[in-house]
Amino acid sequence: MATETEFAPAKVNLTLHVTGRRQDGYHLLDSLVVFAGVGDRVSVTAGEGFSVTGPQAALLPPSDDNLCLRAARAMGGGVAITLDKVLPVASGIGGGSADAAATLRALARMGRALPDAETVLKLGADVPVCLSGHAVRMTGVGEGLAPVSVPSGWMVLVNPGVAVSTPSVFRALDRRENPPMPTPLPPLPDMAALVAFVASQRNDLEAPAIVLAPVIADVKAALAAQDGCLLARMSGSGATCFGLFAGQASAEAAAGAIRAAQPGWWAAAAPMQG
Repeated sequence: MATETEFAPAKVNLTLHVTGRRQDGYHLLDSLVVFAGVGDRVSVTAGEGFSVTGPQAALLPPSDDNLCLRAARAMGGGVAITLDKVLPVASGIGGGSADAAATLRALARMGRALPDAETVLKLGADVPVCLSGHAVRMTGVGEGLAPVSVPSGWMVLVNPGVAVSTPSVFRALDRRENPPMPTPLPPLPDMAALVAFVASQRNDLEAPAIVLAPVIADVKAALAAQDGCLLARMSGSGATCFGLFAGQASAEAAAGAIRAAQPGWWAAAAPMQG
C-alpha cells in the first residue's frame, strides 16, 4: 500500500455564537468557519504505529488516544501514521480535528469507506467541518454544515504559546443562550463586506477565554496594531487570534513583525481558503 499524505489546514472561527446547551451538556453553536493555508500534514501507510514530527512535535507526545489513531480505528486500523505537527496544540484552530479529518481523507484515498456522519461527529465536534474543508456556516453541535461563499483574502494567525482548555472556557461562560447569526447570511462578495459582517457578530468564548488567559488580549492588540489589519479577533476557544488582511504582502509583513517583537509567540500568514 502506497503512502498517502493529506494537508490538515487550520480551522478558523470568524464568528462563534453559543446559542444554547443540550440536555447531554453539548453546547449549540452558530459559527462562520473558514480554513487557512497553513496546517499539519498526515501521512498514512501500511503497518502499525504513530509518530509525530515537525516544529510542534515536542508539545504532542504520541498517545494511543490521539485523534489520528481514533480516526484510523474508525476506518479499520492497520496503518502507520506520521503527523507533521505545525499548528500549536490546544489553540482553538482545530489542529487535532483537522489531523483526524486528514487521516480519514487519506484512508478514503486508499479505497476505504468513510464512516457515517454520526461516527465522524463522535470523533469530535470539529471533525465534520474539518472533513468538509470548505467555508461553512456550522450549526448545532457541529453537524450542521451549510456552504458559504467567502472572498479571497489573507489572514495572520498568532498564538502566544498558552494552551487553553475548551471545557474550562465553556464553564466560564456567563450566558449560554445567545442570539444566532442572521438567517440567511448576507452576501460576502469582497473583503470589505466580510470584515463588516464579522465585526457585527461575536465570538462568545472570547471574553471567558481572556479571563483564563489574559495574554489573548495582548495578542489581539498586537494584531490590530499591524498595518493593513482589517479586523482582529480570537478563533474558537483560543488562545489563537486571527487578523484579516486584504493581501499577501501586508499579512506576511505583519506576521514577521509580530515574530520579531514576540519571539515566543507562533505567528503565520496564510491565504484564507473558502
